[in-house]
Amino acid sequence: MRTADFDYELPEELIAQDPLADRSSSKLLILDKNTGAVKHGVFTDILDYLHEGDCLVLNNTKVIPARLLGIKPDTGAAIEVFLLKRLSDNEWETLVRPGKKLRQGAKVSFGDGLLTGEIAECLPDGNRIVRFNYEGIFEEILDKLGEMPLPPYITHKLKDKDRYQTVYAKFEGSAAAPTAGLHFTNELLDRIKDKGVQLAYVTLHVGLGTFRPVKVEDVTAHKMHSEHYFIDKETADIINNTKRAGGRVICVGTTSCRTIESAAVSDQDAGYVLKPVEDDTEIFIYPGYEFKLTDCLITNFHLPQSTLIMLVSALAGRDNVLAAYKEAVDMRYRFFSFGDAMFITDCIEK
Repeated sequence: MRTADFDYELPEELIAQDPLADRSSSKLLILDKNTGAVKHGVFTDILDYLHEGDCLVLNNTKVIPARLLGIKPDTGAAIEVFLLKRLSDNEWETLVRPGKKLRQGAKVSFGDGLLTGEIAECLPDGNRIVRFNYEGIFEEILDKLGEMPLPPYITHKLKDKDRYQTVYAKFEGSAAAPTAGLHFTNELLDRIKDKGVQLAYVTLHVGLGTFRPVKVEDVTAHKMHSEHYFIDKETADIINNTKRAGGRVICVGTTSCRTIESAAVSDQDAGYVLKPVEDDTEIFIYPGYEFKLTDCLITNFHLPQSTLIMLVSALAGRDNVLAAYKEAVDMRYRFFSFGDAMFITDCIEK
């Protein structure tokens, strides 16, 4: 299986640069994963395709303003630091630019010295462990100095930080938003619950590795980045009871899907069940993968040749997905993080 098999043509002007004024007003492409049939609507139409007894799985991670802009005090050189993973109270694994200027022992100053950092270790993959020094509460300093780490294909400055958060974001730790969830408003979630659909929350802290391209020709040779996740007993019970009663488990976003698929365990009676767990995952889902718990998926339109379009193709079939993407391009859908949505379902009829 070649990485090039997941390529498609996308005009640059279809890459959404700004979020819509109304979260739930984006377009919605409905794709039948079994037949490849397609319908079009707006995101609030999702109500018509959700049934009593279904459950929605949502990732309640919260994006931190993980992009820090600083200088080297000794030279005045501009430095960019992305926070990837917190290792202790004052140490983080980071991605730095330019890396050549930041060897072990190098110092960086942010906000005229409000926050300073020292490179404690250079890791084999090029990342750096930075030891920070500050007075007060780190999260408050980060909120003051940090910027939202928008994907590299978004060149516009984000006017409102909250628009790169889901309305149900709760636990801080992500370097990127679970963007399929950006389409939901609190009002729409209430209407979904009123219809008899349960909401189940998982937490997976999204890393910047989600933006990294697949650089190998053979898909199976790609190594996924590690991400930390958490599933509590309440969520496990909701999902297990939904499957037991014949309802559908509908993941909101690839991160929710990867979370529950990572935590699924074999069960003699039920096939697979979800267990409460806290762990790290490097799961890579591509065509040929057999889904254990995920029935349907709400997702955005993903980059060509990315691990995300491979996951979507595993669920709905590569030919079906690429045909739907071509139709979305022809109909001028908006793509990527601030773009429109797709619902991959097992039945296109309402």
